[in-house]
Formats: sequence, structure tokens, C-alpha cells
Amino acid sequence: MIKDSGVHKDGVIVIDGVVGVGKSTLMNILAEMGHIPFSEPVVNNPILEKFYYDRARWSFSLQIFFLNKRFQYIKEAVAMGNAVMDRSIYGDAIFAKLLNSNGEMSDDEFSLYMELLSNMLEHVQAPKLMIYLETSVDHAMQKIKKRGRDYEQVVEREYWERLNAEYTAYFENYDISPILKINVDNLDFENNPEDKAYVLGLIEEKLAEIDGRMAS
Repeated sequence: MIKDSGVHKDGVIVIDGVVGVGKSTLMNILAEMGHIPFSEPVVNNPILEKFYYDRARWSFSLQIFFLNKRFQYIKEAVAMGNAVMDRSIYGDAIFAKLLNSNGEMSDDEFSLYMELLSNMLEHVQAPKLMIYLETSVDHAMQKIKKRGRDYEQVVEREYWERLNAEYTAYFENYDISPILKINVDNLDFENNPEDKAYVLGLIEEKLAEIDGRMAS
């Protein structure tokens, strides 16, 4: 279990993964143990629902909205030094790249987006740990259906398949910070205490390894 002693509270933990994988759930579990939560900016987002009904029209506006908010959030999280984030600026380009490859964001828009992202990354501190929750498309879609957001239900399966492929490719090459990959297809860490303990144990072990390297 993650200790409340403060030993692991000197850096930011980021949780990433496809839509519906359980990022917010894990963030809330870690928040209960003393970390300050930074939720993904989907609440009070004036563009998100519009995007799902007309991706080509709203893709660039949505990505700039997210990029701006994530830049703000990670600066605040780093300053606090005891934060856990549901997504962050580091994986933001996954969505922009997918939209560009789908023809739903123009090359000029994508180029501008990537330039903004590059400039922002020069001014933020890398997380202490990136946790990537891996899942299959079927498992993710089951959870998306269960939580019942209307605008997510209209999205075709091909979009989720391509998004999952982009996530896999991105985190296979991720080297910005230490990373912990956890496949959650057969885990229910929200409702099953054994699964919860297993996931927290993996995180604690990885953080201890990081602390050991930092101390040596």
C-alpha cells in the first residue's frame, strides 16, 4: 500500500490511458491516501460534447482547450509537489495525432498545435511517475457504455480502436519519466479489495525503486 508518511510525496504522479480505462477511479483512490487530485478538464468544458458530434469542426478548438488547461494544471501540480493527475500535458498529443491522421485536423492546425506543445513542455517539470493503464478496446467500450455519457455513445468503434493503437505506440516509446504499465482488463480495483491492493502494491514498489535511484 502507498504510505502516508510523505516519503513519496515529493513529485507528481500522472495516470494515463484510453477513455474509460479507470484513470479517475485510480486517481481518487490515491487522493484518499493523501495526494492532491487534478482531474481531467472534462467538467465545464464547453467544447467536448460538440466535438463528439462534429469532430472535424471542433478538433482544433478542443485540443487547444485541453492543452491550455493541462499546461496550467501541471504547473500547479508541480508547485504543490504532492499531486496525482488524471491525464496530463504529456499524452495530449495522442489525440491531436489521431485527429490529424483521420483528416479531422488539418496539417497546418496540427503543426501549430505541436509547436505550442513543444514550447510548453520546455517550461514544465517531468512527473515522478507515469502510470499507463493498458486495456483492450472491448473492455474500454464496456466501461464507456456503463458510465453512459451520451456524447461518447455516438462514437464509432473504429475511433476507439485507432485511439487505443495510438496510446500503445506512444507509451512504447515514452521516455520522459519513469513509467509503470498495468494491464487492467482482468482487474476491478474500484470494487475488488484484492485488485486494489495489487495495483497499489505495484505503484508502491515502483515509487520505492525511483526513490532508491534518487538516493544513490
